[in-house]
Amino acid sequence: MPKNFKTTPGSVTAPQGFLASGVFCDIKRLGTGKGSNKGRKRDLALIVSEVPATVAGMFTTNQVCAAPVKVCAERVKKGVAQAIVVNSGNANACTGEQGLRDARAMTALVAKQFSLREEHVLVGSTGRIGVAMPMLNVKAGILEASALLGHGPEHAAEAAEAIMTSDTRAKQIAVEIKLGGRTARVGGICKGAGMIQPGMSATGQRPPPLPLHATMLCFVTTDAAIKPAPLRTALQEATALSFNRITVDGDMSTNDTVLVLANGLAGNTPIASTSGRDFAALQEALNYVLLELAKMIVRDGEGVSRFVTVRVNGARSPQHADIAARAVANSALVKTSWCGGDPNWGRIIDALGYSAAEVVESKVDIAYSPPGSHKLLYSLKRGRPVSTSFAALCKIAALPEFDLHINLNLGKGSAVIYAADLTEDYVDFNKGDVNDPSSLGG
Repeated sequence: MPKNFKTTPGSVTAPQGFLASGVFCDIKRLGTGKGSNKGRKRDLALIVSEVPATVAGMFTTNQVCAAPVKVCAERVKKGVAQAIVVNSGNANACTGEQGLRDARAMTALVAKQFSLREEHVLVGSTGRIGVAMPMLNVKAGILEASALLGHGPEHAAEAAEAIMTSDTRAKQIAVEIKLGGRTARVGGICKGAGMIQPGMSATGQRPPPLPLHATMLCFVTTDAAIKPAPLRTALQEATALSFNRITVDGDMSTNDTVLVLANGLAGNTPIASTSGRDFAALQEALNYVLLELAKMIVRDGEGVSRFVTVRVNGARSPQHADIAARAVANSALVKTSWCGGDPNWGRIIDALGYSAAEVVESKVDIAYSPPGSHKLLYSLKRGRPVSTSFAALCKIAALPEFDLHINLNLGKGSAVIYAADLTEDYVDFNKGDVNDPSSLGG
């Protein structure tokens, strides 16, 4: 962790002026389908700022996107928001005009509860695709959550639980920094375990050369004062270095969303540009918070037993490095070898070779190391196996976390992808059961 800030409890309620809550309102009928065997898990969350906040967002670039994504992508353009309502158990995706009406109805009810402008309320959803929202349950949940809002860490924890689907644990973090002598905080919660390889943009449009990729959602609060333009820039960079760098199963969701609210109550001089010490400090904190949350998603991936950091260097360009890293990280054969603790370089170089990145067999190096270690153990040098002990390689590949180092030796391009193995548990969780119709479908 950088020395100029420290962690603090409370995640989204750690910054001044933010309240949160989470309630159970049975959005995904109790006991039905996969991921709902947790009993009365909270399934609706509210995050509210006491004052209007600057807002920025990043959204899925899937050409099929959910109603909440469409609503939010339009509203964040104005640069101001004050509340976020989020549900789990239903994605409100592929639900047509009714889905849009339901998403807007959720924001309208929150706005009414707190006398806000409706366009200042944002919405997120995660869960099953193609199922109409149970709006009676949702409305009851919003009313209850509105009455239970609080500033405490326990309120943030309830919100973090409420956005979970197949997650096995809540994901939250907050840090404290100094901005112009003032204390400011950045806190966030997220969810995600399956259908994870986000590729988000500020508009939801897929700008080249961004590669094609259960939903990931992330909600960040800060009491820093910052104008919309630099906040958008900061969020784009932080997302590019975190959520757009992870993969569990290579599937991009219809609902991926990152939202950040900055309400200015820290009292620092408002950050108006991307230059200066305060912007750099806030950028560093946002980068840290988002990356830690993103890694939590991979570690909690459906059935995951290995967390692998794929590091590609020496590519012809950064784009080629990214393409090569993703080919390896998403190869079913590579991922299953990781599951078995097998340092199978043959599968790795095969994935590199069929990728769209430029690869020259006689130049490829492949090595392993414990997490963050600079002491590399090579399995392949210049396209040929080396005399490293297979047992030594297996010892590293059997670790719960390890780094895979690939050098293409063609240029200066580099990329990092945070990836997971593919296990029998992942298949069992996602295959469905024809004898149980509630486990099938969207």
